[in-house]
Amino acid sequence: MTAKKRILKVPTDKRIRELLRKEVVLFAEQNKILPPASFELLEAKSRELLSQLNMDEEFLDFTIVLLGNETWREVVNATPFHRRLLLLPQCLRNNLQCKGIFDELGLICAGCKGCQIDDIIGKAEELGYSTLVAEGTTVAIGLVEEGSIDAVIGVSCMPVLQNSFEPVSRAAVPVIGLPLLYNGCSNTSLDYDWLFSEIDQITDKAESRPLSVSVIRNQVEEYFTEEKLKKYFSGHTETEQLARTTMALGGQRMRPLLALLAYQSYSEEIQEEVQQALAVIIECFHKASLVHDDIQDDEDFRYDQPALHKTAGIPVAINIGDYLIGKGYQLLAGAPCDSKVKAECLKVVANSHLNLSEGQGADILLSQNIAQKSVDDILKIFEQKTGEAVKVALLTGAIAGNAPEKELAVLAQFAEYFGIAYQIRDDLNELREVNDRKHAFDFPFLLSLLKQSINGHSPSFSEIIQSGNFDVLLERFNIHETETTADKYLDEYVQRCYAELNRLENRKLRLSLYGVMGKVFKS
Repeated sequence: MTAKKRILKVPTDKRIRELLRKEVVLFAEQNKILPPASFELLEAKSRELLSQLNMDEEFLDFTIVLLGNETWREVVNATPFHRRLLLLPQCLRNNLQCKGIFDELGLICAGCKGCQIDDIIGKAEELGYSTLVAEGTTVAIGLVEEGSIDAVIGVSCMPVLQNSFEPVSRAAVPVIGLPLLYNGCSNTSLDYDWLFSEIDQITDKAESRPLSVSVIRNQVEEYFTEEKLKKYFSGHTETEQLARTTMALGGQRMRPLLALLAYQSYSEEIQEEVQQALAVIIECFHKASLVHDDIQDDEDFRYDQPALHKTAGIPVAINIGDYLIGKGYQLLAGAPCDSKVKAECLKVVANSHLNLSEGQGADILLSQNIAQKSVDDILKIFEQKTGEAVKVALLTGAIAGNAPEKELAVLAQFAEYFGIAYQIRDDLNELREVNDRKHAFDFPFLLSLLKQSINGHSPSFSEIIQSGNFDVLLERFNIHETETTADKYLDEYVQRCYAELNRLENRKLRLSLYGVMGKVFKS
């Protein structure tokens, strides 16, 4: 096969299109490519298929689109019609006859029958689809992230499909993409038979149906209203009332969210009582750590409100933190789960509690011994502090859902990498934010990189730290390209996270965590 220049076009011969669609389905079944597949993998596999068929590489990009569709097909087909979006391009309309108007989202079809848009929308909405006539994928990704929809069938030209691949893949949006027959910004066309056959497809495979991170996040938020928390904090003592108020305070609730994602992904029968208890247990431990952290770091505010030790005093705050730890263990002991499940969860929680305390202890001492700490030392602290908190959430949820041991091992490694990446990102964000209160120890990872780079240069690392001059420190960061190096570390650990997710056999959790990664580590 002679390679030719790649062209972002659809084969004009319908017979070739149909042949490639048929062969891609068979090829995908044989290769079992898991979504979201990287562009590089899809490209390599598409080349392999074209070589087997002895077909020209001018069909490469079209084949990549088809193969990408097949990796998502099982997920999209298992998504109920009312949880899907049909995304059409504005260029399908007849510019000369169109009577539609545009709003902030896109075209509002007037039903003038001047083009096929009205017929397509009518058919899709009759099935239950949400529909949108707009350019680009930003709106579609936003609808998935806010929980309005779970999957997309989108029509666009080949260049737009290619440009949208990375953001859609990063957000783990289940999507079937149909390319227009030719590129252009007006009065174009597509294979309507193909489109109608796609929007009709549906299966009842509940195990393939994607979880909505946003819907579960809303569930989590409901668990932490004052009224719902009275189920677990039913006493009337000042201590219990203050603990309940602390639990109700805002935040991202990422840890209980992760616990529920894992639980719902592995559990064959989701029990509301179990997942609500899991969410509260995990948040008890998290809130306790925050109360103690704020004291140790002498923070003034938490969630834009005065920190607990500032309003109630340090002794009371220490006691509330201790009370929440005890409450977490008490609720775990009484959780409506099998005794073996509770024992395994207890082991995970206790081990993470110890590891987190060791990491926090090492972090507190950094102001005294940062000059003796290597980059690996700081990464270990990140792993213990944040990685363990993520690990205990994922593992308790997965254990409650009866996940296999090998899946637990993958989740544990993912959590460690995620914790490191999260803390590196925080260091970088802290440095780049406009903040008059910057202090060298606000970004320990950058300090460890600088120490490694200086290595005998003048002024010494100790001299820079002891000077307390932030401008001098910032100058040295620039000279030694510390930010650039940190960005490379961040990218490395983000990629390690994705590599671990690709080892997960549970499709629901893999895709959910891809979505979490895409939101947390947006580029």
